[in-house]
Amino acid sequence: MPERDDEEREFDLRWADGAEHKEPSARARMLAARWKENPPGPVPFRGDPDHVGSGRRSWVSTAIVLGCVAAVIVLLGYLNFRAPY
Repeated sequence: MPERDDEEREFDLRWADGAEHKEPSARARMLAARWKENPPGPVPFRGDPDHVGSGRRSWVSTAIVLGCVAAVIVLLGYLNFRAPY
């Protein structure tokens, strides 16, 4: 019986994918209705680098992550060194 369900599901997916007209998603319909009344302004291809974030913050977070990884590696090495064989 499970084989038959899989075959029917596959048939339904092929039938749905082959449809001539596909209805847009609810979000696409909502945005189309909103933009009909109030169209969005032009947006540059790349955002301003000022809005990406502060360069200092990214380096601090990177240093913290790398420091934690190094501490875990050292701790595991120390525990492995002290383990009795």
